[in-house]
This record gives sequence, structure tokens and C-alpha cells, in this order.
Amino acid sequence: MPRHLNRHRRTARVAGPVLAVAGVLAISAWLVPASAPNVPSAVSPRTTAQPATAQAGTTAAPTTGTRPSQGSPAAGAPTAETRVPPSSMPPTTAPPPASEASTTAPPPPSEAQGSPAAADSLGGLVPDYVLPPIVDGLAPVLTKVPTEQKVVFVSIDDGAVKRDSDLALLEENGIKASLFLAHAFIAGEPQFYAKYTSAGHLIENHTMTHNLAFIHLSYEEQKAEICGMADFEEQQYGRRPVFFRPPGGPYTQDTRAAVAACGLKAIVDWEAKANAGRMDYQVGSGLRPGDIVLMHFRPEFPADLAAFVAAQKAAGLKVVLLEDYLATG
Repeated sequence: MPRHLNRHRRTARVAGPVLAVAGVLAISAWLVPASAPNVPSAVSPRTTAQPATAQAGTTAAPTTGTRPSQGSPAAGAPTAETRVPPSSMPPTTAPPPASEASTTAPPPPSEAQGSPAAADSLGGLVPDYVLPPIVDGLAPVLTKVPTEQKVVFVSIDDGAVKRDSDLALLEENGIKASLFLAHAFIAGEPQFYAKYTSAGHLIENHTMTHNLAFIHLSYEEQKAEICGMADFEEQQYGRRPVFFRPPGGPYTQDTRAAVAACGLKAIVDWEAKANAGRMDYQVGSGLRPGDIVLMHFRPEFPADLAAFVAAQKAAGLKVVLLEDYLATG
């Protein structure tokens, strides 16, 4: 074979593989960019990335089986297993608007005071006097409510005479009264006076025995009389009394302390009374705004009530339940 042909043949044998390798490289260079999006990222598939900022007021759930990588939060930052103390957690829910803040409306005044007839008794009147609090363990004393509003208060004592007709007279005259009952007078038939509470009158405390020498009893004896009657009335009528009236009216510092210790709010006496069919006044000659009037459940009650109604109308006063006016319930 001629020498020049042999040389070309050797060149072809070398060039062939070189061209084949070059072709493969060219094809690879063209294919790699097209498949790059499918290459896995550098984040480990077992690691769950933490949110950039923890949601206020929430506690992240722990991630089971996850080890922190080099990209984990810096030291001191909450991890998936960190729980924020409740005291430092802001609320996750915005407070409701004012109209939605409470789903239960406050009770009307009559329910808050515990008097079924509070609305009728006050008739829209806004009292201008607040009962003083107990100070140094001593209950305050009222003989009259210091007000210029044209109101008067009726209180009826003892409970010895029990007649439906007396309740009817009070209802006919639109009068709600505070009843200061003593256990000695009502023990045999305590539920008779449940009729009065159903009609909107309230029952208060006048001791267990109605001892007219009450102020000569020791502190412990007075307390037993007052607390005993308060417990009895609460059991019988479903309401604990808030006022106390000593038998005959006198009281001592021991009495005031015993009243407070038994959970009552004040001693209530009087400066005017209806007695034996006429009105008696300790001050002046007629009823005054804020007077607390004393009556009794006695045979002459109809005449006493008539005398009071005449004096009340002459003075132009409105009868209001004492508990309603003082908001004591």
C-alpha cells in the first residue's frame, strides 16, 4: 500500500475515538442544565425549617426525630420544643368588641338588690345617699336617712298578729315595708310571712327572744341572738337579713360589733312611729324626707296604717322600700 494511504489510515483510527468522546461531552453539557432543577437541595429531608418568627401566644409542637442542623436557630432562640411561660404569652385572639365582651347582661336593679319589687318601689328615683360601711368592726346606725328627696320608709316589727287583711291593706295603699321579725313571735308559723316576701316586702332581724333588756346581755349573748335569727330567717325565706333592730331600740358598742360579726350591714331605729291610731314624732310635728317610721303587727295595725297614710300624703312623700333606696338587697 502506498505510504500516504497508510498514514491517513492511522490518523482515522486515532481521530475516531477522539470525535466520539467529544460528542459525548457535548451532549452532556447540553443535558445537565435541563435537569438541574431536579437536583436535591442542601437542606436535609428530615429537617423541618422553623418559621422566621414564632406566632404570638402560641407554643410550637415538638418535631419528632429531627436533629438540629447547622441552620438551626441561634442559641437563646426558641426551638421546636421550647414552650413560652403562659404569663408572658400575649393573647392569640384579639379581645372582643365592647358589645361582645360579655355574653350575659348584668341583672336588672331589682334582681341585683334581691327585692322583687325594687323597680316599683323606686319608680325611677335615683337615691342620693349611700349607706356607710362597717368601720373598725362596728355597724353603722340609722334613725333617719339624711336626704332631701321626698321619700319615707315604713318598718313593721315583731310579727305577733298574723292577718291576711293587714297584707291586703299594705297592697291597697301601694306600700312596701321592711319587716323586723322576732323568732319568739313567728316560730309557730314562720311561713305565714312568706306571703309578704312574695308581695315584695323584705324580712329583717329583731332577735330571737325579743328581750327588752337586750343591751344588758354580754357581747356573746347578743351575737347569739342576732346570728341565730339571721340564720333562721335565711333558712325560712331564702334571704339573709341585712338590717337589725334591737328590742325597744337601744343599742351599745357590743350590739354594733355583734351586728357586723353576724354579717348584717346596719342597725335601723326610727324617729317617727304610728301607735294607737296616731303619729308620734321625736323631732318636729310631721313626717320629714328620709323618716323611718315604726309600726307593729298588732290588733290596731289598720288604724296605725291609716294614721301614717294621712301623714304621708300631707307631707307629699313617696313610700320607698328602705333596702331598695340603700341598695342593700
